Amino acid sequence: MYQFYMDDMLLPVTPGAMTLKVANQNKTVTLINEGEINILKLPGLSKISFNALLPNKEYPFAQYESGFQNAHYYMDKLELLKTKCLPFQFQVIRTDDRGEMLMDSLDMQVSLEEYELEENAEEYEFDVMAKIELKQYKTYGTKTIEFKKTETTTEATVTEKRDTSTAPKTTGGYTVVSGDNLWDIARVKLGDGSRMDEIYELNKDTIEAAVKKYGRSSSSNGWWIYPGTVLQLPS
Repeated sequence: MYQFYMDDMLLPVTPGAMTLKVANQNKTVTLINEGEINILKLPGLSKISFNALLPNKEYPFAQYESGFQNAHYYMDKLELLKTKCLPFQFQVIRTDDRGEMLMDSLDMQVSLEEYELEENAEEYEFDVMAKIELKQYKTYGTKTIEFKKTETTTEATVTEKRDTSTAPKTTGGYTVVSGDNLWDIARVKLGDGSRMDEIYELNKDTIEAAVKKYGRSSSSNGWWIYPGTVLQLPS
């Protein structure tokens, strides 16, 4: 089963296809007597595109976390994500029928670049098709340069803003039950599934010990948790 989350909104009908394009920033130059060479650089911002059906009637194959909502509910959400001009979390969770992870989840901070709504009575009846394009968002900091002039020299002081927050406090333990994963625990207990990484980092040693006990080779993605494990939750 695949689940697409945009911010805290679960798309009711999972898109049948998704394109993830990693942008290229390499530069090709021509040297005298050497011909073309390729200057390799770090990749640019990734782009994601997919089509999502927004139903106006309740389908048995659709997923509704808080009960059925018609297409206008999701259209309003898309408009809000676009107009508030803030990045949000985009997740694709891939599990099989037993709830086991098929592969690492896609968890990326993005911006909603554009979306297109299509109504086609012959193809979608009363439903709406949303064509969505996202772009990866990376946080960045600012630097302040202060110049001090003396009689003979000018000094410059560079101040960089850094995160000075302390380690997160915990709110007690949670005992893992069958079928749990870190995403669902973070969503239910903390109100935000994207905080799964906080739970993993806080309980890394505990999770690793359980993984070794059950014979797994790695738990770097933090999804292999076992019933009976007691996890501390960040506040």
